[in-house]
Amino acid sequence: MLKCFCLKEKNAKKHLNRFYFGDEFAMPRLPILDKLDQELKESNQELQVEIPKAIKTAREHGDLSENAEFKAAKERQMLLESRISLLQKRISDITSIDLNKIPNDRSGLGSTLYLRDLNTGEESQYHLVFPEEVNPDEKKLSAASPVGRALVGKKEGDDITVPLPDNTLEFEVLKVVTIHENLGIQDPLSS
Repeated sequence: MLKCFCLKEKNAKKHLNRFYFGDEFAMPRLPILDKLDQELKESNQELQVEIPKAIKTAREHGDLSENAEFKAAKERQMLLESRISLLQKRISDITSIDLNKIPNDRSGLGSTLYLRDLNTGEESQYHLVFPEEVNPDEKKLSAASPVGRALVGKKEGDDITVPLPDNTLEFEVLKVVTIHENLGIQDPLSS
């Protein structure tokens, strides 16, 4: 029986779009983790290098009780400690996502949907992304948004109605590319 887990592709052997480490099947690393890891690295760098320098400089200016630079550095230190804790938790949460539980036959987290507006005939594509990746201008939507909620669980040929405060959007699903296809993951039980 194969065990699935996520790892950086170091020490992994790729075969048929699967990653193996020993006899275990490994999921490819989700791209959002690289962004969060970079932010964590930068925050740690600032906390461990820049903040101590700022505190040392502020102490050299004398009386700490009336030293605005010292207070600002300490406040920044507390903010960074909180941010680092949140980033570590978020990375842990995302790493623990079992991609095998995300449907591979309909839209879900990480899917790209190609749609046709039933009112105008215009074609567009939307991406269901993690909250950290949301960008409405690039049509990257959270599954928690009104349009995102309407897109979850759809298959090719489905009609979608999105009630909005000032109008209603109506689409036909032309194509769904799931997170599995976007990451090049094949069903571990097939081949």
